[in-house]
Amino acid sequence: MPTDVPRWAAPLLAVQFLTRLPVPILARLTAQQAAAGLARAMAWLPPVGTLIGAVTAGVFVVAGWFWPPLVAATLALIVEALLTGAFHEDAVADFCDAFGGTASGERALTIMKDSRIGSYGALGLALSVVLRIAAMVALPAPVAAAAIVGAATAGRLCAVTLAAIVAPVGSGAGMAVRAGRMPPGRLALAGVLALPGLAPILWLRPGATGAAFAAMLLLLLWLRRFLVQRIGGSTGDCLGFAAAMGQLALLLAVAAR
Repeated sequence: MPTDVPRWAAPLLAVQFLTRLPVPILARLTAQQAAAGLARAMAWLPPVGTLIGAVTAGVFVVAGWFWPPLVAATLALIVEALLTGAFHEDAVADFCDAFGGTASGERALTIMKDSRIGSYGALGLALSVVLRIAAMVALPAPVAAAAIVGAATAGRLCAVTLAAIVAPVGSGAGMAVRAGRMPPGRLALAGVLALPGLAPILWLRPGATGAAFAAMLLLLLWLRRFLVQRIGGSTGDCLGFAAAMGQLALLLAVAAR
């Protein structure tokens, strides 16, 4: 069975992983190629985040021609949830349920795998969505569009960075486990691929964007220590939580007065 991974596989696997978009060409890959390509696909999460952010921003801007900003932002997040399957929102709920209390080790991992949402998860998810909407509404449309795209890109870059600094833990078919720890070269590639999505907001609000990245760095350093202490490593839900919080950090920084 061939194990050489075609160059087109990694970005398309990232699209398949982060969205519900059909990618039928991936059926051509063997199981070995898909497994190898999945690890490489992690570097392509930021540009796929850029595409997701562009859809969200586009809906927000177009909906704003017809409805007030609050309605437009809500519609934009509905479309985004349909596009992504509420992928990172599910991770936020699972993370908050697992770590809202005192659970650690296998108990925390079991809670994260549970499909049911508890009070910590419901509250954490609700507050994160409300904050995203509030930040979007607080910005003028052009800046909001750039911030939405930049935040979607930066959030996925946070997930990739966490995968590089914390080894995966547990077992199963999740991407964090199958992809393994992110090598430095792949993290560098992810950073380069993130630049187009970050460029507009860097141009419009360089100070706020810089402050957001400083906050993301502190968040990632805290997460590394916290996760190693509580469960001994990272999981897919932890990466999703990092993505959601990084996204929120940039939006809040840009919306700050």
